[in-house]
Parts: sequence; C-alpha cells; structure tokens
Amino acid sequence: MTPAVQMLMTDVSALNVSLQVATEAPDELPSEEQFGHWVRLAIEGSSTTVPADACVTVRLVDAEEIARLNERFRETARPTNVLAFPAAAMLPVDDAEVELGDLIICLEVVRREADEQGKTLINHLAHLTLHGSLHLVGYDHMDDAEASAMEALETRLLAGLGIADPYEYRDAG
Repeated sequence: MTPAVQMLMTDVSALNVSLQVATEAPDELPSEEQFGHWVRLAIEGSSTTVPADACVTVRLVDAEEIARLNERFRETARPTNVLAFPAAAMLPVDDAEVELGDLIICLEVVRREADEQGKTLINHLAHLTLHGSLHLVGYDHMDDAEASAMEALETRLLAGLGIADPYEYRDAG
C-alpha cells in the first residue's frame, strides 16, 4: 500500500468543517457542528473516499458577495443560493489539512427561497449544505441522469434527518 492510499478514509467523522459567517445571521442559525454534520453526512452518503485529514469551509455570505463570485466563476451576474468550489488537488502539503473545498451559501437567497417554498430556514440550509457538499466530491446535475442521481441521494439523506423531499415544491408546480 502506498502512503497516499493509507491516508484515505471512508469514515468522515474526523473531517474538519469550519464555519465563517460574513453576513448578518438570524438567531436560529445552525451551529458549526450542525453544518459539519450535514457536510459529513453528504460525503459519507456518497461513499466517497476522502483523505483522513480533510477539511471543508462553509462560508455564509450576503447577496452582493455571492453575486460577485457567481459572476466571476460562472459568468452569471446574480445571487444564487449555494456555490461549491472543489479543491483542485486532494493531496496534503507539508502536514497541512487537505482542502476538499469551500461552500459559499447566501443567507438572503436561502431565506427567500425557504419562505417561497414553505420550508424552514434550517431545513433549507441542511439541503443546500448537502447539495454543495456533493458537488465537492464530484456530483453534478449537468444532465438529466446526473441530476436524478444527485437529487435521489439528497432526498434519501434528508429523509434520514426527517426533512421532506426538497424537490417536491418544484414537481408540484
């Protein structure tokens, strides 16, 4: 077994998740531990093998910041609910933690969507954190087959948390 292979794990309990709050946050904002639980749940549910010392940053931002990022990286000049930035390489550098990537979540957009869709803020944050985390480990929804697989996994993981199918609102409309 090579050293790189020995460093990999499927048990994500040691995954380090840090939370950055760069916008006005509601009192009922989930804790860093809760965001960490959702990230770990998504990665574990995806059956992805990750480095033993991996880390993910979740950054909560306002509409202005996410719109700038969306325009810069996706050429779409508007706010969105979540952006996922997978790390380019998952190899450790000088005993540093291995970055799986960053999730950028816009609280303004998430609040508005939750209200429009009749969801709680917490449940919608859980969904978008799972969704973004799946992007970090390679899931996508660029075609119907990929979208169906990703949505089915999200729905299953959320059901385990007692959260209803997040795509129900779309299918009903």
